[in-house]
Amino acid sequence: MADSAIVTPVTDAVRRHDTELRGFASDNYAGAHPEILAALALANGGHQVSYGEDDYTAHLQDVMRAHFGPTAETFPVFNGTGANVVALQAATERWGAVICAESAHLHVDECGAPERVGGLKLLTVPTEHGKLTPELIDREAFGWDDEHRAQPQLVAITQTTELGTCYTPEEIREICDHAHERGMKVFLDGSRIANAAATLGLPLRAFTTDAGVDLLSFGGTKNGLVFGECVVVLNPDAVRAMKHLRKMSMQLASKMRFVSAQFEALLTGDLWLRSASHANAMATRLAEGVRAVDGVELLHPVQANGVFARLPHDVAVRLQKRYRFYFWDEPAGVVRWMCSFDTTEADVDAFVAAVAEEMAK
Repeated sequence: MADSAIVTPVTDAVRRHDTELRGFASDNYAGAHPEILAALALANGGHQVSYGEDDYTAHLQDVMRAHFGPTAETFPVFNGTGANVVALQAATERWGAVICAESAHLHVDECGAPERVGGLKLLTVPTEHGKLTPELIDREAFGWDDEHRAQPQLVAITQTTELGTCYTPEEIREICDHAHERGMKVFLDGSRIANAAATLGLPLRAFTTDAGVDLLSFGGTKNGLVFGECVVVLNPDAVRAMKHLRKMSMQLASKMRFVSAQFEALLTGDLWLRSASHANAMATRLAEGVRAVDGVELLHPVQANGVFARLPHDVAVRLQKRYRFYFWDEPAGVVRWMCSFDTTEADVDAFVAAVAEEMAK
């Protein structure tokens, strides 16, 4: 067994997918970045203490603090919904409520987990391009003395938003100041936080720690990881019982070294920024291409790796037979096209040509 590391691995597994197949449905469709797979191989072998007491998770604290500042504490978890639910519970009380955009992933795409698992009330407001403002927050920020109403205790924003737009540091600072003045905390859903940094051309702490955000989730899967996200606590006074809530919420990995090693590979160098910048650039190329196609309407500024468009329903259905993508609002003819770290210029150009062909029919 001592020589097992130098033996060529043998497996009975079979590749069951066409590696040439490309789509624009989700950045989760992409596989793992080769540098991430290399990190997993390095973390393998031998024994490491389980449940986060390993060397990789210990070092990840220093890696994250280099990006977010000396007070940051990082809690690796399995997935984005788990990260969000654990974070929301840690920053609220049982009678608490969370103010968020009505387009927020928390509200639309987590099967009610914040409410059913976290026991929280979501107070949603309509927004333009998915972005909250102090004025919009005030539509639900009231009633703290009313025992009949769930108490607004947390404001949740998404960076970049579910509609592909990006908050500026000034906009986030304004939201944080507004929330803190009213006794509320601020959580940032960072499933695509790397794409935001690439768009802004700023370090991560510039629009999180320095802007007043209390805690955030950090997305890895959409940026080349096999699995794993993190909850990053920026303000220790804003949370309670994180480690207990993580376990209770079934988000404590026994072999946590394999989550932490991926984030170390992602964030120690510039892999996170390279991958996100490339995905953003491909979305910009896609938007520029379809903008020239008569009959295609772009609905939101393209500030990250997603493009939202409106086109005739029958065209979208035919196009889906050639490329995978999702309707965002099918009755309205709205679709979402996502790019990832491994989307190529050739992929984009072929898709744009397919859009033009189907529109011409």
